[in-house]
Amino acid sequence: MILYEKSCGAVVFTIEDNLIKYVIIESLEGIFGFPKGHMEDNETKLDTAKREIFEEVGINVDFIKGFRTIDEHPLPNRPNVIKQVVYFLANYNNQKIKYQESELLSAKLMTYDEAIDNFQFDSSKRILYEANEFILKNVLRR
Repeated sequence: MILYEKSCGAVVFTIEDNLIKYVIIESLEGIFGFPKGHMEDNETKLDTAKREIFEEVGINVDFIKGFRTIDEHPLPNRPNVIKQVVYFLANYNNQKIKYQESELLSAKLMTYDEAIDNFQFDSSKRILYEANEFILKNVLRR
């Protein structure tokens, strides 16, 4: 039987100097990605994402309707367990990133190209690509 370990997070962005900049975290293992974490008791997926973003990078976000993507991959040390992460899209303004030092090496704003260059996993590149396209087509055109 396959078990799913569920997490939620978001591709978080802001507009700075007319550039889209993304909040990219670096795990203690040196892996770059997006803020995310495990669902707790009666949380919705959006509640989990909002809580985890605040815990990991200290900012309050507004979710952008219409974007949702999923990443799934097996966990190497746990046979029959698939990690499933639901990602939303969120933005914020005028807040300082303060990352959770017990869980992260860093959190910083990066342009699309900087983030792509730092990502180790194709799934992170795919998620950022999808989010960036959504922003260009649906958010900035308003």
